[in-house]
Parts: sequence; structure tokens; C-alpha cells
Amino acid sequence: MPDRLLFTVAAPFESARKLSLVPQEHRARRLHGHGFVARLRASIAPGWAAFAGGEVAQLREHLERCVAPLDYQLLNDRLEQPADENLARWVRARLDLPGVDQVGLQSTLHQGVDLDRKERAHIWRRYLFEAAHRLPNVAAGHKCGRMHGHGFEVVLHADVAPGRRGTGIDYDHLDRCWAPIYAEFHQACLNDIPGLQNPTSEWIAGTIWRRLKPSLPELTWVTVYETAACGAHFDGQRYRIWTELSLDSAVRLKRAPEGDPRRRIHGHTYCLRLHLNAPLDEVLGWTMDFGDVKDLFRPAFLELDHQPLHELADVEDNDTASLARWIKRRVLADLPRLDRIDLFETRGCGAILAWGDDEPALPV
Repeated sequence: MPDRLLFTVAAPFESARKLSLVPQEHRARRLHGHGFVARLRASIAPGWAAFAGGEVAQLREHLERCVAPLDYQLLNDRLEQPADENLARWVRARLDLPGVDQVGLQSTLHQGVDLDRKERAHIWRRYLFEAAHRLPNVAAGHKCGRMHGHGFEVVLHADVAPGRRGTGIDYDHLDRCWAPIYAEFHQACLNDIPGLQNPTSEWIAGTIWRRLKPSLPELTWVTVYETAACGAHFDGQRYRIWTELSLDSAVRLKRAPEGDPRRRIHGHTYCLRLHLNAPLDEVLGWTMDFGDVKDLFRPAFLELDHQPLHELADVEDNDTASLARWIKRRVLADLPRLDRIDLFETRGCGAILAWGDDEPALPV
């Protein structure tokens, strides 16, 4: 599959709202506020930005201008029902931009809605539970073979149900569906739960999917974070995993115009996500050991972390798109199941280089 390059940006805004279409007793009927984050992914044609490598900054400025009328405002003055989906559609309608792939609106750390390229709405909600587990089938001496624990996170992704558009009550529906699973999983040993004798992230995601899908036909993906930096997706057929690393690196953009500060040596703390698509190992219960992914990536990591990236051999420039292409060339032979690289220079702002199937966007 050919490479697809998307630039991704995020813009926060602070606003108040109240929703009158929710049930009478619902707390969202009261005036309240959020720290919202608008998100945008777009395919940018060459020549759109002022210079090659300046796409992320220019796209972020475009989104910031779009949401500026919402900042420190009562959203009901702009929309009759300022629910997350309606806000996302308000933002989408004001983006004078070709190549929009996704527009998202995140109202809290734990919930949001994404509009895909056909403007279909998909909501997501994040849940937490604390549990212990061990993996019984790993090799002797593997640390995951010992009983240990995690603060797990689960993100449920679902299509917006017919007849519920814009009311905001879909989150409550997800809450009701999730409640029995939380009661069983929280403060438990997962190995003791029927069907979870080998509770890998992949198997947990699959078990949750099978529990929820009959009562939640709108469910599209289940995402499980085993730690803050790695996890697995399941959509009823495919398992996918990702692992996240932090890079503290110096850069300079040689294609920036004279006088632009980005031509100077500066730096970022990058967030790098490596996404892999592989069949499930029925014995080990995972697609690939997260530790093995990090070990195989380590030579490239050492070339990137705490390094001057403008001195890398064969790198076109130091913008996130150029660096993502360099990473793909550098590691694909060692990680052939890799099919997507996310590289963010600041929160939610960077490039996505993908050559596999679509998957859900992770919260920023």
C-alpha cells in the first residue's frame, strides 16, 4: 500500500455551555465549562504552506483562527445545542482547507468525537480500572510472567447511533454498557476472570469487544492501554498494537526562509508512536511483545534521542514529515509489521506516515 502522509494539529479553547436536549436530571443541562481541544488531520498538497516543512505550524495557525470565536465564550450563543458532535461540525464547516481527513473535538481528557473524511461521526470515551495480571505462557524469566499490576485504560470507539445526533447522550449509553465490565475488572486479578486466563492487552481488548458488541452494535474499536505508552486495538477482526517513545532532540529547518527562527538550532521533546499490524499468536496471546518492539527499534532510537537531528545522514530536513520518512527507511527491515509512524513535536501537532489500514485516532 502506498504511503499516506497526514499533518495533524490541535488547538485548545476554554468555553462554557449547557445542553437542553439531554434528560431533565442530566448534569449537562446546567451551565458548565470545559477545556476543549479541536483536532485536525489533513493531507496537504505541496505548495500550500509558505515553505516545505512549515505545514504543521501553518495548519495549526489555520485551526487556531477557526476556533478563536469559541474561546472564553458561552457556546450556546453560537449553537443552539453545543454538544461535542455539533461543535465538531461547526469547526469542520469553517475550515477553508482541501484534503481534510478528520476533524475531532475533545471536550475532556476522557471523551470526544471524530468526523471522518465523509463527515460521519464516531464518538470515543476513556475508562480506567486497576487490576493485577500475569502472562502464563511467556518464556521463563520474562517479567510479565510474574504477578504484577497496571492502571489500565480502555477507550471505546463507536459510530454515533441513529436518532442521537448532537444530543451528547451517547456517552451515557457507553457508560451503561461499560459499568458491568468495570465492576468485574476493577481491583481484580484478571487471570481469575473467565476467558482471561492469558490477559494480554490484545486478549483484554478482544474479551471486552465480545462482551459489549451484542448490546452495543455501534462499537467499532476497543483500545486497551496497558501502560501510558503502549497498548492494543481490536475491531472484531484485526488486532493492532502501538508503543510510544519520547525523544529529546535538537533540530533546524534548512528550508525555512532567511530570518525565520526555525532555521536556527532549536529542539523539541517529541512523542513518537510506532503502530504495528500482526496476526495474534494463539499461544502467547499477543501480536508482538512490546519489549521486542522497543529492542528492535533501539538502534534507531539511539540515533535520534539526545542528538542533533540536522546531522543525521540521509535526512531530507528536520520537519516531522521528513523525520517520519527517515524512521521508516531506517527501521522497516527490522520491524516489517510496522505500518504507521506518528511523530508529534508538540501535543497533537506533527505528522502521520501510514501505509496500512485505517485505525482509530488516539486521544491527544
